[in-house]
Amino acid sequence: MDPHLLRTFVAVARHGSFSAAARELGYTQSAVSQHIAALESDLGTALLGRRPVAPTEAGERLLEHAGPLLLRLDAARADIARLGAAPSARLTVGVSPLATGALDRLPADRTGLIRVLDRAAIPAAVSSGELDLGLVDGMTGPSDPLPLPETGPLTATVVEESPLCVALPAGHPLARRTGLCLPDLADALWIDAPGTAVPLDRLRAVCGPGAYRARLRYEGTDVRGLLALVAAGRGLATLPGAAVAGRDDVVGVPVVAPRLVHRVEALRTGTGSPVF
Repeated sequence: MDPHLLRTFVAVARHGSFSAAARELGYTQSAVSQHIAALESDLGTALLGRRPVAPTEAGERLLEHAGPLLLRLDAARADIARLGAAPSARLTVGVSPLATGALDRLPADRTGLIRVLDRAAIPAAVSSGELDLGLVDGMTGPSDPLPLPETGPLTATVVEESPLCVALPAGHPLARRTGLCLPDLADALWIDAPGTAVPLDRLRAVCGPGAYRARLRYEGTDVRGLLALVAAGRGLATLPGAAVAGRDDVVGVPVVAPRLVHRVEALRTGTGSPVF
């Protein structure tokens, strides 16, 4: 399967338009049509409907494979390129919002650019060479690695661990508790903030059966904005205790069960130089 054709297919499916994909990729619209026709001929099936432009059932299945395949190709190219390149004097570092506390551990003379990103984007960006180093956070057991997507060979180093808490409005009935069990809160209303707080699907996976219903979804990397929503009573969120400390309108009650921690890990490729 030609990766150039696959990239064209992904672009058309994402935009729902041959012309928009052509503009993005720098091709003519007829070239994009030829790419799609060649890919469909290779696979022996229609991948895109034309009115409207949308993936067929086979196209949807191919999209599931396309992202990981193209990412691994980018990661392989970047990995080989690093072998013949001089080590970066100044690092481009990607950091998830709740891992920014670890930035003071980076050597100032080697840090050139810091980008705050959604935690889900960081492993792929390190693998593809977009970042020299990634600082990513998440919830896990004390002796378990963070669950990361398969993006290519990465080396993970534990930078820090801290207790988890449930962020509640200061006037919430549970705000005076000394500890909370997450399964007891399965029927509470939560804020689904996958870029900042512990994602709700992660709570369901770790804590067992339970609704963990989202009252609203928060898309962004501003932790203060998330805490303002918690303070306004829009829902609960699971965060490291340090993220809640010092606020009068939000209380962080420690998670006592299950036994979990908030961890920050540094990600680099096998050819990257150790920093931590």
